[in-house]
Amino acid sequence: MKPVPLLFVLTVAVCLIPASKMALAAEPAKPTTTESGSVLGDPDGPLTPEEKAEKEARQACKVDLCRAFRTPDASGGDIACHVIKSWRKEQLVKLVAKLKVTWPYDGAHCFTDLSVKRSDLVKAMTEPKAEIDFVKHTVKCSIASEKNGSTDFSFELTPKVTFENGKAVKARANWGKIEAPTLIKSALWTATAADNTVNILSGTIVEEVNTFISKRCDEVKDQWAAKP
Repeated sequence: MKPVPLLFVLTVAVCLIPASKMALAAEPAKPTTTESGSVLGDPDGPLTPEEKAEKEARQACKVDLCRAFRTPDASGGDIACHVIKSWRKEQLVKLVAKLKVTWPYDGAHCFTDLSVKRSDLVKAMTEPKAEIDFVKHTVKCSIASEKNGSTDFSFELTPKVTFENGKAVKARANWGKIEAPTLIKSALWTATAADNTVNILSGTIVEEVNTFISKRCDEVKDQWAAKP
C-alpha cells in the first residue's frame, strides 16, 4: 500500500500534529470483517475495494515516473497525475507512535495533482549532482472523527531534492499556505514551521525517493521497460 513518495511525505505532515494540540486519541478499534473478508482493523490486512481502486488509479502514474527515472534516454512529455491515497486509522496510529504523538481521528483521505517535469527527473539520474526544485503542490485531505464528523483541510509545499549520482541525498519539503479549522491549522503550522526551520523530514523524503526509484520501480519494470 505504498503511495507515490511525494504523497507519503505530505501525509506524514498530518501525523506531526502534537497530541497536546488535539483531542485525546480514541481507543484502537478492534478488527472488523466485511462481507468480502477484508479485515478493516488490521493495518496490513487485505485491501478494501476502495484501496484497490486507488492503487490501480496510481499505477499509470507510477509507471510514468519510473520510466523517466529508469530510462532517462526515453522520450516523453511531462508527468501529470491526480494522486489519491487513503490511510487506515491503524496505519496512522502505528506511524505517529514513532513520532511520539497520537492520532485522534479515524482514517484520512488525501489527494493532490502531481506535476513533474520529465527533464528534471532525467537530470536527477544522469548528472553527477542535481538540485531539483519541484513546482508548488496543494494537498487536500479529509479526516474523520467518530465524535466530530469529517474535517477538511489543505496545505501547500514546494519540495526540493538534491541528487548525487542518481540517488537522493538531501531534501526539503518547503511548506507553505495552510487552510484548515483553527485548531488543526495551529498544530499544522507549528509542525511545518519546525520542519521548514530544522528540516526534520529530510531523511524521510530521501529514503522514500530512493526506495521508489529502486524497489518500487522494480515492481513494475515489465511496464516501464516495454517499448511503446
